[in-house]
Amino acid sequence: MKMKLLSIAMLSSSLLLTACGGGDDGDTTYTPKPEVPENNIKDPVVGIPANYELDGMAAASTDSVVMTYKMLGVNGGEVQATALVFTPKTPAPANGWPIVVWAHGTTGVADQCAPSKQGLMGNEVLLKALLAAGYVVVAPDYEGLGEPGGKEAHPFLNVKSEAYSITDAVVAARNYLTGLGKKTNGQWLAVGHSQGGQAVLGAAQYQSRAKLSYKGTIAIAPASNLGLILAGGEQAAIGKPDQVQIDLLAPLDTFTALITAGLKNQNPGLRFSDVFNTPTDLIAASAETSAEDSACYNVLEDRFKQAMDIYSQQNQTLQGYPRTKNNFMSIPSVSTFLTMDSQPLQKKVTTPVIVYQGVADATVPKQVTDILVASARAVGTSIPEANYRVGAWDHTTVYTANLAKIVQDVNVLMPAN
Repeated sequence: MKMKLLSIAMLSSSLLLTACGGGDDGDTTYTPKPEVPENNIKDPVVGIPANYELDGMAAASTDSVVMTYKMLGVNGGEVQATALVFTPKTPAPANGWPIVVWAHGTTGVADQCAPSKQGLMGNEVLLKALLAAGYVVVAPDYEGLGEPGGKEAHPFLNVKSEAYSITDAVVAARNYLTGLGKKTNGQWLAVGHSQGGQAVLGAAQYQSRAKLSYKGTIAIAPASNLGLILAGGEQAAIGKPDQVQIDLLAPLDTFTALITAGLKNQNPGLRFSDVFNTPTDLIAASAETSAEDSACYNVLEDRFKQAMDIYSQQNQTLQGYPRTKNNFMSIPSVSTFLTMDSQPLQKKVTTPVIVYQGVADATVPKQVTDILVASARAVGTSIPEANYRVGAWDHTTVYTANLAKIVQDVNVLMPAN
């Protein structure tokens, strides 16, 4: 995919500034970027954070809460979002704890799909390891996902939205912990898988918004080049037996439905019927319908699969099944999203970047991550070969098989003590 590359603002090292970033302790040195608005939100924590009792996190941490906070939304206004905040059981170092952000993979776009509502779904293993190693952990739900008002759609895979969800959660978490008399030291980094891998690459690009000392990014099978993924999946299904086609195409339709739902945040006139043929558009719309009917990722994918199965059995072929419209990727809002708004690392990032990628990954194929890494290097981002870690993993094992290494990476980039 030929990507439009934004111009790089050249900044001198003489522009290094020291800012409070929500507290006066520790390392809060950052380099401002004229194109990135700094977080100057007053009183960023909304109300009193609620206890988070799922996944055994309360036993693994001193504080285990769901925090509602203010962030800069994708439409340019201040909105409310939610994040999980956990503090270690070990005493803080003299200069305070560093913060690790965990950015989750795709769960859906409806509010009940937020990790703060349905749980961490196995990711608590890594979070508990980070807590035991001496890090505060902040895990945003992302803009519009679990937000208290239930009024805003989640801008699914929008890089800037995800980045601001992260930066503003870090600022708010520091504010909250300072109010409890707990010290953080101004250093932070971000780790994420799949959608979260894309999100933390966005955080690397926009990290100056937090006005803190950003130490690096660990992106695991990061989503990118979405148009290539969609087109490649379609191509891979051609000529295959119906059941193989269904297993390939249902995930594509699920992601397309979530993308469409997310685009409606900035494009309220966009309809599912603009992207999907009838009656498949009704399945897609269940991604964002009322709470009792809406579907998180796994349920939505099952609905697409079931409809294809029924059609295939009734017609003895999948040919002619009404899926997406042939030209949906040329719809202006969809095209802009696929080529620009969802694509990470379009600008030079100067902090360390580590990428994990599996050769057997069918969700985020290695070929698209190769393109992502090459494109990032082309605009000046340093990703040494040692930091592009490729193995015989799939989309799940690229994460689960490397948990210990990821914690080691965090400690190298940002020692806890």
